[in-house]
Amino acid sequence: MRIVKPYRGILAAAALACCAGVLAQAEEWPWFMGPRGDGTSTEKGLIRSWPAGGPKVLWRVSVGKGYGAAAIRDGEVFLMDRVGDRADALRCFDLETGREKWRFQYDAPGKLSHDGARTTPAVTDRFVFIIGPFGHFHCVDRKTHKAVWKKNLLADFGTKRPTWGVAQSPLLYNDMVIVAPQSKRIGLAAYDQATGKERWHSPPTGRMTYATPKLITLEGEKQATFISQEGVVAVDAETGRELWRYKHPCRIPVPNVSELGGGRLFVTGGYNAGSAFIDVSRRNGKWTVTEAAKIDKIGSHCHAGLVWQGHVYALCNTNERRDGLVCFDRNGKLLWQTKRNPNLDKGGSILTADGVIYIMDGRTGELYIMQPSPEKFIALDKAKLLSGREIWAPLALCDGRLVIRDHSQMKCVDLRAE
Repeated sequence: MRIVKPYRGILAAAALACCAGVLAQAEEWPWFMGPRGDGTSTEKGLIRSWPAGGPKVLWRVSVGKGYGAAAIRDGEVFLMDRVGDRADALRCFDLETGREKWRFQYDAPGKLSHDGARTTPAVTDRFVFIIGPFGHFHCVDRKTHKAVWKKNLLADFGTKRPTWGVAQSPLLYNDMVIVAPQSKRIGLAAYDQATGKERWHSPPTGRMTYATPKLITLEGEKQATFISQEGVVAVDAETGRELWRYKHPCRIPVPNVSELGGGRLFVTGGYNAGSAFIDVSRRNGKWTVTEAAKIDKIGSHCHAGLVWQGHVYALCNTNERRDGLVCFDRNGKLLWQTKRNPNLDKGGSILTADGVIYIMDGRTGELYIMQPSPEKFIALDKAKLLSGREIWAPLALCDGRLVIRDHSQMKCVDLRAE
Protein backbone atom coordinates (compact mmCIF):
# COMPACT_ATOMS: atom_id res chain seq x y z
CA MET A 1 0.00 0.00 0.00
CA ARG A 2 1.33 3.44 -0.95
CA ILE A 3 1.01 6.28 1.53
CA VAL A 4 0.02 9.45 -0.29
CA LYS A 5 1.53 12.58 1.25
CA PRO A 6 -0.60 15.74 0.95
CA TYR A 7 0.57 18.38 -1.48
CA ARG A 8 2.19 21.53 -0.11
CA GLY A 9 -0.67 23.48 -1.64
CA ILE A 10 -3.16 21.63 0.53
CA LEU A 11 -1.15 22.40 3.66
CA ALA A 12 -0.84 26.03 2.65
CA ALA A 13 -4.57 26.26 2.04
CA ALA A 14 -5.23 24.77 5.46
CA ALA A 15 -2.92 27.31 7.08
CA LEU A 16 -4.66 30.18 5.28
CA ALA A 17 -8.03 28.83 6.34
CA CYS A 18 -6.92 28.84 9.97
CA CYS A 19 -5.67 32.42 9.69
CA ALA A 20 -8.94 33.43 8.04
CA GLY A 21 -10.83 32.15 11.06
CA VAL A 22 -12.80 29.42 9.27
CA LEU A 23 -11.54 26.64 11.52
CA ALA A 24 -14.61 25.03 13.07
CA GLN A 25 -15.29 25.52 16.75
CA ALA A 26 -14.26 22.73 19.08
CA GLU A 27 -16.99 20.16 19.57
CA GLU A 28 -17.65 18.03 22.65
CA TRP A 29 -17.71 14.23 22.41
CA PRO A 30 -20.09 13.52 25.30
CA TRP A 31 -21.23 9.96 24.56
CA PHE A 32 -20.88 6.89 22.34
CA MET A 33 -19.88 7.77 18.76
CA GLY A 34 -19.98 11.50 19.42
CA PRO A 35 -22.69 14.17 19.65
CA ARG A 36 -24.74 12.78 16.74
CA GLY A 37 -24.04 9.13 17.52
CA ASP A 38 -22.63 8.57 14.02
CA GLY A 39 -18.86 8.95 14.45
CA THR A 40 -18.70 12.41 12.82
CA SER A 41 -17.14 15.63 14.07
CA THR A 42 -17.80 19.19 12.91
CA GLU A 43 -14.17 20.15 13.53
CA LYS A 44 -12.09 21.22 10.52
CA GLY A 45 -8.50 22.03 9.69
CA LEU A 46 -6.95 19.13 11.59
CA ILE A 47 -3.70 17.54 10.42
CA ARG A 48 -3.63 15.49 7.24
CA SER A 49 -0.19 14.02 7.88
CA TRP A 50 1.88 13.36 10.97
CA PRO A 51 4.57 15.90 11.97
CA ALA A 52 8.17 15.16 11.03
CA GLY A 53 8.88 13.85 14.53
CA GLY A 54 5.80 11.65 14.55
CA PRO A 55 2.46 12.05 16.34
CA LYS A 56 2.46 14.41 19.31
CA VAL A 57 1.16 12.49 22.33
CA LEU A 58 -0.05 14.99 24.91
CA TRP A 59 -0.42 12.45 27.70
CA ARG A 60 -0.72 8.76 28.47
CA VAL A 61 -2.38 7.01 31.43
CA SER A 62 -2.57 3.37 32.46
CA VAL A 63 -5.99 1.73 32.26
CA GLY A 64 -7.37 -1.79 32.56
CA LYS A 65 -8.52 -3.98 29.72
CA GLY A 66 -11.43 -2.60 27.75
CA TYR A 67 -13.30 -2.12 24.50
CA GLY A 68 -15.23 1.02 25.49
CA ALA A 69 -14.37 4.54 24.35
CA ALA A 70 -13.91 7.75 26.28
CA ALA A 71 -16.51 10.51 26.50
CA ILE A 72 -15.32 14.13 26.61
CA ARG A 73 -17.17 17.15 28.02
CA ASP A 74 -16.23 20.42 29.73
CA GLY A 75 -12.51 19.66 29.57
CA GLU A 76 -12.92 16.28 31.25
CA VAL A 77 -12.44 12.74 29.91
CA PHE A 78 -14.67 9.96 31.25
CA LEU A 79 -13.81 6.27 30.88
CA MET A 80 -15.22 3.02 32.20
CA ASP A 81 -12.61 0.66 33.63
CA ARG A 82 -12.64 -2.83 35.07
CA VAL A 83 -10.85 -3.49 38.39
CA GLY A 84 -9.75 -7.11 38.21
CA ASP A 85 -12.67 -9.53 38.48
CA ARG A 86 -14.31 -7.64 41.32
CA ALA A 87 -15.41 -4.10 40.41
CA ASP A 88 -16.21 -1.51 37.75
CA ALA A 89 -14.94 2.06 37.88
CA LEU A 90 -15.90 5.32 36.21
CA ARG A 91 -12.73 7.41 35.97
CA CYS A 92 -12.59 11.15 35.25
CA PHE A 93 -9.41 12.72 33.80
CA ASP A 94 -8.36 16.24 32.91
CA LEU A 95 -8.32 16.65 29.13
CA GLU A 96 -5.29 18.97 29.18
CA THR A 97 -2.98 16.92 31.40
CA GLY A 98 -4.42 13.40 31.75
CA ARG A 99 -4.45 13.77 35.53
CA GLU A 100 -7.12 11.61 37.19
CA LYS A 101 -9.53 13.95 39.00
CA TRP A 102 -11.93 11.45 40.59
CA ARG A 103 -13.46 8.02 40.27
CA PHE A 104 -16.69 6.25 41.15
CA GLN A 105 -16.36 2.53 41.85
CA TYR A 106 -18.83 -0.23 42.69
CA ASP A 107 -18.64 -3.97 43.33
CA ALA A 108 -19.23 -6.10 40.23
CA PRO A 109 -17.68 -9.52 40.81
CA GLY A 110 -17.40 -11.96 37.92
CA LYS A 111 -15.28 -13.12 35.02
CA LEU A 112 -15.74 -12.30 31.36
CA SER A 113 -14.59 -13.85 28.13
CA HIS A 114 -12.53 -11.12 26.41
CA ASP A 115 -12.12 -9.37 29.76
CA GLY A 116 -12.58 -5.65 30.27
CA ALA A 117 -14.99 -2.72 30.22
CA ARG A 118 -17.30 -2.58 27.19
CA THR A 119 -19.19 0.69 27.19
CA THR A 120 -18.88 4.46 26.78
CA PRO A 121 -20.24 6.85 29.43
CA ALA A 122 -22.90 9.42 28.50
CA VAL A 123 -22.32 12.84 30.06
CA THR A 124 -24.57 15.86 30.68
CA ASP A 125 -23.76 19.07 32.55
CA ARG A 126 -24.98 17.39 35.78
CA PHE A 127 -24.72 13.62 35.42
CA VAL A 128 -22.70 10.74 34.02
CA PHE A 129 -24.64 7.63 32.97
CA ILE A 130 -22.76 4.33 32.87
CA ILE A 131 -23.49 0.67 32.17
CA GLY A 132 -21.21 -2.15 33.35
CA PRO A 133 -20.68 -5.56 31.74
CA PHE A 134 -22.87 -7.25 34.38
CA GLY A 135 -25.80 -4.92 33.76
CA HIS A 136 -25.18 -2.33 36.50
CA PHE A 137 -26.73 0.96 35.34
CA HIS A 138 -25.86 4.11 37.32
CA CYS A 139 -26.53 7.82 37.26
CA VAL A 140 -23.52 9.54 38.87
CA ASP A 141 -23.50 13.16 40.04
CA ARG A 142 -20.57 15.09 38.54
CA LYS A 143 -20.20 17.31 41.62
CA THR A 144 -20.53 14.80 44.44
CA HIS A 145 -19.12 11.82 42.48
CA LYS A 146 -21.83 9.66 44.05
CA ALA A 147 -24.69 7.61 42.60
CA VAL A 148 -27.98 9.52 42.26
CA TRP A 149 -29.86 6.34 41.34
CA LYS A 150 -29.07 2.87 40.05
CA LYS A 151 -30.66 -0.11 38.31
CA ASN A 152 -29.58 -3.39 36.74
CA LEU A 153 -30.52 -4.19 33.14
CA LEU A 154 -30.29 -7.92 33.82
CA ALA A 155 -31.68 -8.44 37.32
CA ASP A 156 -34.47 -5.86 37.07
CA PHE A 157 -35.94 -7.36 33.91
CA GLY A 158 -35.01 -11.02 34.10
CA THR A 159 -32.70 -10.61 31.11
CA LYS A 160 -30.09 -13.26 30.42
CA ARG A 161 -26.55 -11.89 30.29
CA PRO A 162 -25.11 -12.10 26.77
CA THR A 163 -22.09 -14.36 26.30
CA TRP A 164 -19.63 -11.46 26.21
CA GLY A 165 -21.36 -9.29 28.79
CA VAL A 166 -23.55 -6.20 28.52
CA ALA A 167 -21.92 -4.04 25.85
CA GLN A 168 -24.44 -1.27 25.11
CA SER A 169 -23.91 2.40 26.02
CA PRO A 170 -26.65 4.76 27.29
CA LEU A 171 -28.49 7.00 24.80
CA LEU A 172 -29.53 10.50 25.93
CA TYR A 173 -32.60 12.24 24.52
CA ASN A 174 -34.01 15.45 26.01
CA ASP A 175 -34.34 14.75 29.76
CA MET A 176 -34.39 10.97 29.31
CA VAL A 177 -31.79 8.22 29.18
CA ILE A 178 -32.64 5.27 26.93
CA VAL A 179 -31.33 1.71 27.33
CA ALA A 180 -32.15 -1.69 25.83
CA PRO A 181 -32.90 -4.41 28.43
CA GLN A 182 -34.38 -6.58 25.64
CA SER A 183 -36.13 -8.95 28.01
CA LYS A 184 -39.17 -11.15 27.45
CA ARG A 185 -41.44 -8.22 28.27
CA ILE A 186 -39.73 -5.06 26.93
CA GLY A 187 -37.33 -3.92 24.23
CA LEU A 188 -36.17 -0.38 25.04
CA ALA A 189 -36.77 1.55 28.26
CA ALA A 190 -36.52 5.30 28.91
CA TYR A 191 -35.87 6.83 32.33
CA ASP A 192 -35.98 10.34 33.73
CA GLN A 193 -32.37 11.46 33.96
CA ALA A 194 -32.71 13.14 37.34
CA THR A 195 -34.91 10.62 39.18
CA GLY A 196 -34.55 7.26 37.41
CA LYS A 197 -38.34 7.00 37.06
CA GLU A 198 -39.45 5.03 34.02
CA ARG A 199 -40.99 7.22 31.31
CA TRP A 200 -41.82 4.52 28.77
CA HIS A 201 -40.90 1.11 27.46
CA SER A 202 -41.34 -0.54 24.07
CA PRO A 203 -42.56 -4.04 23.12
CA PRO A 204 -40.13 -6.99 23.35
CA THR A 205 -37.89 -7.96 20.42
CA GLY A 206 -35.95 -10.96 21.67
CA ARG A 207 -32.71 -11.48 23.56
CA MET A 208 -30.28 -8.72 24.53
CA THR A 209 -27.70 -7.92 21.87
CA TYR A 210 -24.49 -5.88 21.91
CA ALA A 211 -25.81 -2.87 19.98
CA THR A 212 -26.24 0.60 21.47
CA PRO A 213 -29.59 2.36 20.83
CA LYS A 214 -29.30 5.23 18.35
CA LEU A 215 -31.33 8.37 17.70
CA ILE A 216 -32.23 9.13 14.08
CA THR A 217 -34.55 11.66 12.44
CA LEU A 218 -36.91 10.58 9.66
CA GLU A 219 -39.33 13.09 8.13
CA GLY A 220 -38.83 15.34 11.13
CA GLU A 221 -39.64 12.65 13.70
CA LYS A 222 -37.11 11.55 16.32
CA GLN A 223 -36.80 7.77 16.44
CA ALA A 224 -34.74 5.45 18.62
CA THR A 225 -33.40 2.50 16.65
CA PHE A 226 -31.95 -0.65 18.11
CA ILE A 227 -30.81 -3.96 16.72
CA SER A 228 -32.20 -7.34 17.68
CA GLN A 229 -31.37 -10.78 16.34
CA GLU A 230 -34.36 -10.31 14.06
CA GLY A 231 -33.19 -7.01 12.61
CA VAL A 232 -33.75 -3.27 13.07
CA VAL A 233 -36.53 -1.92 15.28
CA ALA A 234 -37.49 1.77 15.54
CA VAL A 235 -39.66 3.38 18.21
CA ASP A 236 -40.95 6.90 18.83
CA ALA A 237 -38.29 8.53 21.01
CA GLU A 238 -40.95 10.44 22.96
CA THR A 239 -43.29 7.55 23.78
CA GLY A 240 -41.63 4.21 22.96
CA ARG A 241 -44.39 3.33 20.50
CA GLU A 242 -43.04 0.93 17.88
CA LEU A 243 -42.93 2.47 14.41
CA TRP A 244 -41.33 -0.04 12.06
CA ARG A 245 -39.13 -3.13 11.74
CA TYR A 246 -36.75 -4.48 9.14
CA LYS A 247 -35.73 -8.11 9.16
CA HIS A 248 -31.96 -8.47 8.89
CA PRO A 249 -30.97 -11.57 10.84
CA CYS A 250 -27.61 -11.43 12.59
CA ARG A 251 -27.08 -13.85 15.43
CA ILE A 252 -24.71 -11.45 17.24
CA PRO A 253 -25.66 -7.86 16.31
CA VAL A 254 -23.31 -5.00 17.22
CA PRO A 255 -23.43 -1.97 14.81
CA ASN A 256 -26.50 0.26 14.55
CA VAL A 257 -27.75 1.88 11.34
CA SER A 258 -26.11 4.70 9.35
CA GLU A 259 -28.17 7.54 7.82
CA LEU A 260 -27.63 8.59 4.19
CA GLY A 261 -30.44 11.15 4.04
CA GLY A 262 -33.80 11.00 2.31
CA GLY A 263 -34.93 8.13 4.51
CA ARG A 264 -32.21 5.76 3.31
CA LEU A 265 -30.37 3.73 5.97
CA PHE A 266 -27.38 1.41 5.87
CA VAL A 267 -27.75 -1.79 7.89
CA THR A 268 -24.83 -4.13 8.54
CA GLY A 269 -23.71 -7.06 10.68
CA GLY A 270 -21.02 -9.68 11.12
CA TYR A 271 -21.14 -13.49 11.05
CA ASN A 272 -22.03 -13.50 7.33
CA ALA A 273 -25.18 -11.44 7.93
CA GLY A 274 -24.06 -9.04 5.20
CA SER A 275 -25.40 -5.52 4.66
CA ALA A 276 -28.44 -3.78 3.21
CA PHE A 277 -29.73 -0.38 2.17
CA ILE A 278 -33.32 0.34 3.13
CA ASP A 279 -35.76 3.18 2.50
CA VAL A 280 -38.04 4.18 5.36
CA SER A 281 -40.99 6.49 4.68
CA ARG A 282 -44.39 7.42 6.07
CA ARG A 283 -47.50 6.88 4.00
CA ASN A 284 -50.95 7.76 5.30
CA GLY A 285 -49.56 7.97 8.81
CA LYS A 286 -47.95 4.50 8.66
CA TRP A 287 -44.23 3.82 8.37
CA THR A 288 -43.11 1.47 5.62
CA VAL A 289 -39.74 -0.12 4.86
CA THR A 290 -38.47 -1.02 1.40
CA GLU A 291 -35.24 -2.90 0.77
CA ALA A 292 -33.25 -0.99 -1.86
CA ALA A 293 -30.19 -3.26 -1.99
CA LYS A 294 -28.80 -6.30 -0.22
CA ILE A 295 -25.09 -7.24 -0.03
CA ASP A 296 -24.37 -10.89 0.67
CA LYS A 297 -21.92 -11.68 3.54
CA ILE A 298 -19.94 -8.40 3.39
CA GLY A 299 -20.70 -6.63 6.66
CA SER A 300 -19.19 -4.89 9.66
CA HIS A 301 -18.61 -6.85 12.86
CA CYS A 302 -18.09 -4.01 15.39
CA HIS A 303 -18.67 -0.52 13.97
CA ALA A 304 -21.36 1.29 12.00
CA GLY A 305 -20.48 2.73 8.59
CA LEU A 306 -19.36 6.36 8.15
CA VAL A 307 -21.20 8.41 5.51
CA TRP A 308 -19.42 11.03 3.39
CA GLN A 309 -20.93 12.68 0.30
CA GLY A 310 -23.46 9.90 -0.29
CA HIS A 311 -21.02 7.02 0.16
CA VAL A 312 -20.62 4.56 3.03
CA TYR A 313 -17.20 3.60 4.39
CA ALA A 314 -17.37 0.54 6.64
CA LEU A 315 -14.82 -1.76 8.26
CA CYS A 316 -16.05 -5.13 7.06
CA ASN A 317 -13.80 -7.52 8.93
CA THR A 318 -15.52 -10.41 10.67
CA ASN A 319 -14.53 -13.75 12.12
CA GLU A 320 -15.34 -15.32 8.75
CA ARG A 321 -14.10 -12.72 6.25
CA ARG A 322 -11.31 -10.18 5.69
CA ASP A 323 -12.90 -7.59 3.41
CA GLY A 324 -11.04 -4.70 5.06
CA LEU A 325 -12.39 -1.20 4.57
CA VAL A 326 -15.11 -1.09 1.91
CA CYS A 327 -16.85 1.71 0.05
CA PHE A 328 -20.47 1.47 -1.11
CA ASP A 329 -22.44 4.04 -3.07
CA ARG A 330 -25.90 4.93 -1.77
CA ASN A 331 -27.48 2.31 -4.04
CA GLY A 332 -25.48 -0.51 -2.50
CA LYS A 333 -22.87 -0.92 -5.22
CA LEU A 334 -19.51 -2.09 -3.90
CA LEU A 335 -16.95 0.38 -5.30
CA TRP A 336 -13.78 -0.93 -3.66
CA GLN A 337 -12.43 -2.88 -0.72
CA THR A 338 -8.95 -3.01 0.82
CA LYS A 339 -9.17 -6.63 1.98
CA ARG A 340 -5.75 -7.26 3.60
CA ASN A 341 -3.94 -4.24 2.21
CA PRO A 342 -4.49 -2.81 4.76
CA ASN A 343 -6.88 -4.98 6.73
CA LEU A 344 -7.71 -2.30 9.35
CA ASP A 345 -9.06 -4.99 11.63
CA LYS A 346 -12.19 -3.85 13.57
CA GLY A 347 -10.70 -0.55 14.75
CA GLY A 348 -12.59 2.63 15.55
CA SER A 349 -12.83 5.63 13.21
CA ILE A 350 -13.94 9.27 13.11
CA LEU A 351 -14.94 11.43 10.12
CA THR A 352 -14.27 15.18 10.33
CA ALA A 353 -16.21 17.96 8.61
CA ASP A 354 -13.61 18.58 5.92
CA GLY A 355 -13.50 14.96 4.81
CA VAL A 356 -10.70 13.31 6.74
CA ILE A 357 -11.09 9.93 8.42
CA TYR A 358 -8.89 8.93 11.34
CA ILE A 359 -9.02 5.17 11.55
CA MET A 360 -7.36 2.66 13.85
CA ASP A 361 -6.09 -0.71 12.68
CA GLY A 362 -7.35 -2.93 15.47
CA ARG A 363 -4.67 -5.52 14.87
CA THR A 364 -1.52 -3.40 14.51
CA GLY A 365 -2.33 -0.30 16.59
CA GLU A 366 -1.55 1.97 13.63
CA LEU A 367 -3.64 5.11 13.29
CA TYR A 368 -4.29 5.96 9.64
CA ILE A 369 -5.17 9.36 8.23
CA MET A 370 -7.40 8.71 5.24
CA GLN A 371 -9.10 10.77 2.57
CA PRO A 372 -12.50 9.26 1.68
CA SER A 373 -12.93 8.78 -2.06
CA PRO A 374 -15.31 6.65 -4.15
CA GLU A 375 -12.44 5.97 -6.55
CA LYS A 376 -10.00 4.15 -4.28
CA PHE A 377 -8.54 3.86 -0.79
CA ILE A 378 -6.31 6.89 -0.15
CA ALA A 379 -4.09 6.78 2.94
CA LEU A 380 -2.43 10.11 3.63
CA ASP A 381 -0.28 8.86 6.50
CA LYS A 382 -0.08 6.32 9.33
CA ALA A 383 1.73 5.88 12.65
CA LYS A 384 1.80 3.20 15.32
CA LEU A 385 0.27 4.51 18.54
CA LEU A 386 -1.17 1.52 20.39
CA SER A 387 -0.15 -2.08 21.01
CA GLY A 388 -1.55 -5.51 21.80
CA ARG A 389 -4.50 -7.28 20.25
CA GLU A 390 -8.19 -6.49 19.72
CA ILE A 391 -7.79 -2.71 19.70
CA TRP A 392 -11.47 -2.33 18.86
CA ALA A 393 -12.59 0.65 20.96
CA PRO A 394 -14.23 3.61 19.22
CA LEU A 395 -12.26 6.87 19.13
CA ALA A 396 -13.13 10.21 20.76
CA LEU A 397 -12.30 13.70 19.44
CA CYS A 398 -12.62 17.11 21.10
CA ASP A 399 -10.87 20.40 20.30
CA GLY A 400 -8.31 18.71 18.06
CA ARG A 401 -7.42 16.13 20.70
CA LEU A 402 -7.96 12.50 19.81
CA VAL A 403 -8.38 10.08 22.73
CA ILE A 404 -7.62 6.42 22.00
CA ARG A 405 -7.13 3.30 24.11
CA ASP A 406 -5.96 -0.29 24.05
CA HIS A 407 -5.98 -2.85 26.87
CA SER A 408 -3.33 -1.17 29.01
CA GLN A 409 -3.26 2.54 28.18
CA MET A 410 -5.25 5.56 27.09
CA LYS A 411 -3.53 8.26 25.02
CA CYS A 412 -4.39 11.79 23.96
CA VAL A 413 -2.99 12.65 20.53
CA ASP A 414 -2.73 16.22 19.21
CA LEU A 415 -4.37 16.57 15.78
CA ARG A 416 -4.25 20.36 15.70
CA ALA A 417 -2.45 21.82 12.70
CA GLU A 418 0.39 24.27 13.31
